[in-house]
Amino acid sequence: MNKELIEALDLLEKEKNISKATLIEAIENSLLTACKNHFGKADNVKVTVNPDTGDFSVTGEKVVVETVEDPVLQISLAEARMKDPRKDIGDIVTFPIESKSFGRIATQNAKNVILQKIREEERTMQFNEWYRKEKDIVTGIVQRNFGRNISINLGRVDAVLSEAEQVKGENFRPTERIKVYVLEVKDTPKGPRISVSRTHPDLVKQLFEEEVAEVKDGTVEIRSIAREAGSRTKIAVSSNDANVDPVGSCVGMNGSRVNAIVNELHGEKIDIVTWDENPALFIENALSPAKVICVAADEEGREAQVIVPDYQLSLAIGKEGQNARLAAKLTGYKIDIKSETQAREMGLFEQMGIDDQEEGVYEDFPADFEFSASEDGYDPENYDGDHQEQE
Repeated sequence: MNKELIEALDLLEKEKNISKATLIEAIENSLLTACKNHFGKADNVKVTVNPDTGDFSVTGEKVVVETVEDPVLQISLAEARMKDPRKDIGDIVTFPIESKSFGRIATQNAKNVILQKIREEERTMQFNEWYRKEKDIVTGIVQRNFGRNISINLGRVDAVLSEAEQVKGENFRPTERIKVYVLEVKDTPKGPRISVSRTHPDLVKQLFEEEVAEVKDGTVEIRSIAREAGSRTKIAVSSNDANVDPVGSCVGMNGSRVNAIVNELHGEKIDIVTWDENPALFIENALSPAKVICVAADEEGREAQVIVPDYQLSLAIGKEGQNARLAAKLTGYKIDIKSETQAREMGLFEQMGIDDQEEGVYEDFPADFEFSASEDGYDPENYDGDHQEQE
């Protein structure tokens, strides 16, 4: 039986990832529980299990007294000297306890203690495993819909993709494999409760880390992300290596890298822009693909005034204001966009202290403003009219 016990412990350790020491402790506690149910007390009982051979022993201890008041904890001097003539009042007598003498109920309770310990350890192991994966992305299999939520199988546990964390317009079929962001892991009596998301901005960040080697090894750094899930994401990147183009690394050859992420997000558009420590230049990049004449950024007030060519105004603002809204989220600045005509009529060039030059490059501006101006300028007369609102 001892050999079978060790084999069973080894199997449980391998299958459920529960240490043998924990299982042996559960067996010792179960035998103590059986003793308590059988004798009414177990304070004087010791259980030892050999982890190598599986041999176990259950022993009890009694104090030698003149008059026995509690036969479970005490033994008379005469009875003690029958076992060992050297015993005297106050000494401890150790005696073996036969586990075979336990009743059916005591044995059943001992079995329940072992099973309960195994379940608790398995639940704890699962919780610790998934808690370490919190704020990371994992691949799961769509199981079923319950209400407006979706059950996602992650292996030995299921996760919940709630309606609030689903991207509008995404529909999943059972058995379909999808990637999700682990939002939160809670410990419950029935095991870890895992909440996942398809709308969180960090889902995009983690996808870039998986797909782009330069992001994973830290050569290219993702500085900020602004996302409207299912529609468009703007991501600002910088390079820690002067020889590495951060935007090109994320886009990949012929767009292979970014396209893989777009496919995973079911067609969500992704704008990758260059981060700049100069907030005005950063704002100009963030408004891409719109062209900008100049940007005056108030770093203290976190506000920026942007002037764009007349024909670029709708593109800079974007459909339903999306481009400007995402640029504001990406940079952390409140952005006010005006066309060149509006700026002239309102006298914004003079207010900002910028000389209105014909080429659209402005050099004179207040010292407390960070400033950016298009170096290329633009020529409205040569504009071919091939522009449209950002979709």
